[in-house]
Amino acid sequence: MNLPKYSVGIGDRFAHQGKAQLAAFVRAKKLGVDVTPVWNKSNREHNIVHSEPASVRAEADAAVRTLNWKDPYFVDADHIGLQTVDRFITASDFFTIDVADFIGKPADDDALAPFVKEYARYAGALRVAGIEGALQVTPQQIEAIGRKYLHAVHEAGKVYRHIEAAKGPGAFVPEISMDETDQPQTPLELLFILGAIASEKIPVRTIAPKFTGRFNKGVDYVGDVTQFEREFNDDLAVIAFAVKEFGLPADLKLSVHSGSDKFSIYPAIRRALRRTGAGLHLKTAGTTWLEELIGLALAGGEGLHIAKDVYTQALARFDELCAPYATVIDIDKSKLPKIAEVADWSGEQYAATLRHDPANPHYNPQFRQLLHVGFKVAAQMGERYTNALNEYEPTIATNVTQNLFDRHLKRIFLDD
Repeated sequence: MNLPKYSVGIGDRFAHQGKAQLAAFVRAKKLGVDVTPVWNKSNREHNIVHSEPASVRAEADAAVRTLNWKDPYFVDADHIGLQTVDRFITASDFFTIDVADFIGKPADDDALAPFVKEYARYAGALRVAGIEGALQVTPQQIEAIGRKYLHAVHEAGKVYRHIEAAKGPGAFVPEISMDETDQPQTPLELLFILGAIASEKIPVRTIAPKFTGRFNKGVDYVGDVTQFEREFNDDLAVIAFAVKEFGLPADLKLSVHSGSDKFSIYPAIRRALRRTGAGLHLKTAGTTWLEELIGLALAGGEGLHIAKDVYTQALARFDELCAPYATVIDIDKSKLPKIAEVADWSGEQYAATLRHDPANPHYNPQFRQLLHVGFKVAAQMGERYTNALNEYEPTIATNVTQNLFDRHLKRIFLDD
């Protein structure tokens, strides 16, 4: 199963915005750019909102039928491992195999020695088209990379073969994720990671490395944009080289995880795609949930009451909600608005504070990050929240579609 050149992972915590999300892809297609939607939801998110993977498949299929979408689309089992994958086997046809927890665990010596021997031929000054200068490679570096990453790649192989045994060869798209770790992978490390993946016989279609900088949930990139652009371009070059050298699938592409709202790096990504003709998989994560809150606030009435209640409870439960996301949020609690202050806000002010528009003086990234991880509060509202999603669907849908199209698809994939 092939993944088309451009694809975007779209999270939807409460499975109500499938049509509104797909409408953004329809708009892009009408303007001449084919981008493939990939509905994604993690095991953690399912547990928090008490849903099952089948609900994501049902949402995607219903949206496709309603909008008469004839192009490919996928349902992603997001960030799964051997312990969680079985829950997703039937509903999913895209599997993000997350092996970040296995990085740094030592490889077996009987596996490491053949790895070092296999790739020793690249020792010396290695020229990779698209990378300025030569990569200096030593046998010691190859061994160090093997010690750090080989165990993780072997774990990916176990998960891949488990899925393949259940679904059959070629019946799904495998992605390997190594982004949720402390240190970024260098282009040289990525090269030999891809070699190990090839040796493991995983027909990987997209790989998500860790880049330099902070990829916090729902807010802009924090880091050196010039350095990111250099890493991104070097990684594209490494992938093209690895495809030819190691026999990996020709449609293998780079994946940017937690890529939602990283507006400052979108121009660099756009330039790289135009220059190289490479593909991309971008995950927009949970920003759809924030657009629901914006839509509820703008709708007024009960919708605005719910939006304010979510913030009130999220602030009261700050530590509980933030703890699972500590590595991907940076919230200065002193800059969060007081509950009494928010109680007096209009729907327009609430929306302006939450919407990711840095030009708006009301925009508050602390507020946005807290609400990003606060979807557990809405989940515990039960029917009060989901009934409001149905009641105020037109306002919510407008915000969901505009956010996905104007701030993401348009900025990366469409010509000016």
